[in-house]
Amino acid sequence: MENNYNTTRAKLLMPEYGRHVQDMIEYVVNIPDREKRNQQIQAVVSVMGTLNPQLRDLVDFRHKLWDHVQIISDFKIDIDSPYPLPSRESVHVKPEPIPLKSDKIRASCYGRNIQNMIDLIAEREDDDVKKHMIKVIATYMKQQYLIWNKDSVSEETIFQDIKMLSGGRIVVPEDVHIGSGMADATTRKPHMPGAASQPRSQQHSGKKQKQKKWKKG
Repeated sequence: MENNYNTTRAKLLMPEYGRHVQDMIEYVVNIPDREKRNQQIQAVVSVMGTLNPQLRDLVDFRHKLWDHVQIISDFKIDIDSPYPLPSRESVHVKPEPIPLKSDKIRASCYGRNIQNMIDLIAEREDDDVKKHMIKVIATYMKQQYLIWNKDSVSEETIFQDIKMLSGGRIVVPEDVHIGSGMADATTRKPHMPGAASQPRSQQHSGKKQKQKKWKKG
């Protein structure tokens, strides 16, 4: 019995369609009658659309299917396509490389995005909006810093990092404060406005007094 392992079979040119679609297209390629080839490939394209419903979201999804027929056949199929036939060169063209910044990140714990935002803030003229932006970025930097060091961080450290990342262009105003350490207003439990909080010991003692008074009654 002949072994039929995937390692010994022809390479799948478009794995998302699977082996059966490739076999069907290879079968159509070898049909000698052109009219019959055109009939059979219509059925194969219908199957391809059913197997890949996500292509229906594309405006030219049927055009994509017919292009994929050419790719799967290794451009050997001779049919009357309703669309212009793609060339092998156009399909295998490599995309243009995306230019990436080669300059080093000045502080890895903050990342490049924070570094870019600080550059934008540094270019802005001094005003109340800029002061607010500095406080927002400083608060966010504190959160990122504490991911690396979970103990605490002083606001002076954050402000020095802002000055360093901006190349000395940003000096945090003296009236800007973000606090220090892990404690933050966003982590505290909410309470009713105007309600005075009582120490836990007083709350328990009050419950005991009420219980004793109820027993006496």
